[in-house]
Amino acid sequence: MLTTSRGISFILAIAISALTVAFLYLMDDATATLLLVAGAISFSVSYILMNVTLEFLIFKEISNIYTVLEKIQKKDISSISEKSTRTSISPLRKINKTINSYALAKNKEIETLQKNAAFRREFIADISHELKTPIFAAQGFIHTLLDGAVDDEEVRYKFLKRAAKSLNSLDKLVQDLLTLNQMESGVIKFHFEKFDLKDLILEVIEELEQKAAKRDVLIRFFYDKSKTFVTTADKDKIFRVCQNLISNAIKYNHDGGEVEVILQTNKSQHSVEVKDNGQGIPPEDLKRIFERFYRVEKSRSREKGGTGLGLAIVKHILEAHHSKIAVSSTLGKGSIFSFSLPVEKEKKKESSDK
Repeated sequence: MLTTSRGISFILAIAISALTVAFLYLMDDATATLLLVAGAISFSVSYILMNVTLEFLIFKEISNIYTVLEKIQKKDISSISEKSTRTSISPLRKINKTINSYALAKNKEIETLQKNAAFRREFIADISHELKTPIFAAQGFIHTLLDGAVDDEEVRYKFLKRAAKSLNSLDKLVQDLLTLNQMESGVIKFHFEKFDLKDLILEVIEELEQKAAKRDVLIRFFYDKSKTFVTTADKDKIFRVCQNLISNAIKYNHDGGEVEVILQTNKSQHSVEVKDNGQGIPPEDLKRIFERFYRVEKSRSREKGGTGLGLAIVKHILEAHHSKIAVSSTLGKGSIFSFSLPVEKEKKKESSDK
């Protein structure tokens, strides 16, 4: 009983009532009725005030604190909410609110660490698999030569050529990994300059024409020939963005397909669209295609080459230019990748008449 608010309030109320009666008893004109009434009133008022104070300002808040601590111990953070309470005279309520905030912050921190750990495990598994493929291929060709095939000149040349191709793929993978890591850590600096986006895209198309011709893919470039498309950006990085998008449009297209590159200006932005009429991307994969090593069709994508890092690098380059890569796709009809860059306004020279 002594550990409850009522028990403590009862004892304190009796003590206060006794002190009140004792003080009034010292007075000469104090009657028994007065002492009884004064004792009853002081007991009642003291009990009510003490009970309310202890129950709502102390015991209730302590109970809430214990409840929160039990939930933290059981790792049941989901039911904890950071209630926005008004200014309270109870310091325990402030402590309770502080514990709630701390528990929620720590829970978010733990969730972030768990996501990072899961991402790290997935990344290590992916990179191990991607590195293993070209290494094992090169090892197989070289060991075959060492086992005696080196004496056959035709076999030797063919196997060395295949081993070199595997090592080139490995080198490209490592270079892309280094590039992506340097972009994320801010090591790579971007050098912004003015250039015509139309001329850059024409350079990319010219470079990829031979690749497109091997699969009989036609590249069409649509733009207004009467306009210039001057922008300020890192020319080499944007070249890589256009190169990757157009190359993917060729790679994942069907033989005899078409790739359309559309360049146009909308108010303060130059927009670039790369459209193909290939196999398309399933809706469930659209949100993940910019992740490292993510492939829509892993076996077929690996056969067609590539490191699985191209779109991740594209995303980081455009983010550094305060732009975003957008994608829409329909299965069996093709995909559209697009991005924007700011228009560089030409400064008009004002001539003054003298």
